[in-house]
Amino acid sequence: MSNVQSMISRVAVVPHPPLLVPELVAGAVAETEPVRAACLAAAADLAACADEWVAVGVAPGAPRELSDVAGTFRGFGVDVPVALSDAPSRVVADLPLPALVAGWLRERVGARRVRVHLVPPDLPTARCVALGERLTASGDALLVLGDGSHRHGELAVGRADDRAGPFDDAVHRALAAADTAALRAVDPALAAELGARGRAAWQVLAGVRGPWRCARSRFLAPFGVGYHVAVWETGA
Repeated sequence: MSNVQSMISRVAVVPHPPLLVPELVAGAVAETEPVRAACLAAAADLAACADEWVAVGVAPGAPRELSDVAGTFRGFGVDVPVALSDAPSRVVADLPLPALVAGWLRERVGARRVRVHLVPPDLPTARCVALGERLTASGDALLVLGDGSHRHGELAVGRADDRAGPFDDAVHRALAAADTAALRAVDPALAAELGARGRAAWQVLAGVRGPWRCARSRFLAPFGVGYHVAVWETGA
């Protein structure tokens, strides 16, 4: 048996708002469709590369890994069951939102399995990058889940912040240029002030070895929250 490990060759970056799931936004399916369509397209690109994924997302608590489990969006209003693999071994009652969305995307695009690494929102940049370096040889496909600032405009959660626009513009430029150095440079303190919980996941991506090129990227902020969607592929 070969000991050669497969290297990450494609990355999909997506947000993980509950509004992706139509059953959770029965009165606003049309308004949420652009975000949903962008995420599903990125996930489909990932599934075209591999049917087993590695994912990284952000959730409170110590770093941990989830695989082969099932859960539900019941805590977000509707009992929509999802699973991280075609043959889950158990149900987790409080599966974190990034894992739920990873499972939902997996099912929609026909991937067989996703293994989710969860990191805390305050994980220092150096530790994020170190995890990304370790994940480089973990498979062919990486799903990165994280939201941008939730302080955009009149629909901002809490209050609007004029720094939200420049912050997410910088993240969008970094993703569009596949610029890992720029992702490393994202300020964790500013990200926390702006409610950009995806910062740690993006900085894990910054540690995954390339070279990378961005196949496509998009930024949407229709509901006061910044949503980044991008697909990276290996190559100069």
